[in-house]
Amino acid sequence: MRPLALALVLSLTLPGAAQAARTETDPQIAALAERIRALEANAQTLQKQAAEALAAAQAAQSELQQMKSTRKDPVVVDRSDEAPATAMNASANAFNPAIALILNGLYVNHAKDPLDYRRAGFPLVGEGGPSADGLLLGESEISFAANIDDKFYGQLTLALESEDGETHAGIEEAYVETTALADGFTARAGRFYSNIGYLNSHHTHTDYFSDRPLAYQAFLGNQYGDDGVQLRWVAPTETYLEIGTEAFRGENAPAAGATHNGVGAKTFFAHAGGDVGSNNSWLAGASILHADARDGEDGFSGRSNLFLFDFTWKWAPHGAFKDSGIVLRSEAFIDDRKGVVIDPEDPQAPAQDWDGKRRGAYVEGLYRFSRSWDVGYRYDRLWAASSGPYASDHDPQRHSIAATWHNSEFSLLRLQLARDEPQAHFLDNVLTLQYQVSLGAHGAHKF
Repeated sequence: MRPLALALVLSLTLPGAAQAARTETDPQIAALAERIRALEANAQTLQKQAAEALAAAQAAQSELQQMKSTRKDPVVVDRSDEAPATAMNASANAFNPAIALILNGLYVNHAKDPLDYRRAGFPLVGEGGPSADGLLLGESEISFAANIDDKFYGQLTLALESEDGETHAGIEEAYVETTALADGFTARAGRFYSNIGYLNSHHTHTDYFSDRPLAYQAFLGNQYGDDGVQLRWVAPTETYLEIGTEAFRGENAPAAGATHNGVGAKTFFAHAGGDVGSNNSWLAGASILHADARDGEDGFSGRSNLFLFDFTWKWAPHGAFKDSGIVLRSEAFIDDRKGVVIDPEDPQAPAQDWDGKRRGAYVEGLYRFSRSWDVGYRYDRLWAASSGPYASDHDPQRHSIAATWHNSEFSLLRLQLARDEPQAHFLDNVLTLQYQVSLGAHGAHKF
């Protein structure tokens, strides 16, 4: 029984019922009773309509799933519509997390033994070295993502890889992000990849090549991720403008030791972008990663400032990159450090002072000439210091070309050839065959 109707019944049964009975014929009470009956009828109608709408939505979803399962023509990802990953579009539904699997396999053939690989002026840190020879299970991922409620979104990404015959599993990202802060602000907390530069915040399976540029390997150990917090703001302007800052624990290269009570690294980044006509779009950014290192993998202890500058230009007929298009991208790095260096291979050796700069950059281009095929070229270069413990007369460089066949947005095969010159009189020609497949939920990629 509805609350208002119950109130009328009670009013007739209580001690004052006699007076209420005398006023039952009052026009106002009669009108109120009629209004209650009308509201009850309306509520029943709305409930019926909601049930019919839900049934129609479920039927449409079932029909869509059936169409996807029986469709024979390949569906190719339209990267022209790649949007920044947001909390709102990463969840499959409100109650169950979206699950995504990325499976990655490689065959790698080096002309030189990878165990003899040394990079002049740039000690290897993190995962910044070359891959092993032969058949390999590359880094595969499993991700769980969902909106937690109306204000928070969560994601967990686990990485699986094989190294030296052993399988390793680890947490790649695990964070909570807000979805309802006002005025364009978003906050994130947990473990995640920093938003510095361009490629760093992207998972490697979205790259156009099978490995990261030399600058990422040398300065960031392939990719910088850590435990921390992030705050970013997107301006309410026609031109895309994002500004943000992060604070990290500082365990991973180029930071080390989690100094300053476990807040050993800080970043600041800014990105801007927009469209030029209907065929062109661009994105540019500038970032800084400040870290305090203590006994890093490369033997460095002291203050480190890494400056990054990135620029991307995309062209596609009417912005539809799924059929054809061109991407040009470049990033430049300036590594400015001041501290001391101890040889990791000889800890008893005296420390050497270090106050200098090293630089790195890459430029890459991709041409997609059909829905299924694209080819790319990338040139990497590092500039070593001319004095100090990292001094070298040789500047490492590498040329890479790749051809990729996309059967659909969920699978690819890639052939890559690289000519790597990490040190003088050491030339490594590398052939890589890669397969990559995606299972489950597959959200839009970033720009």
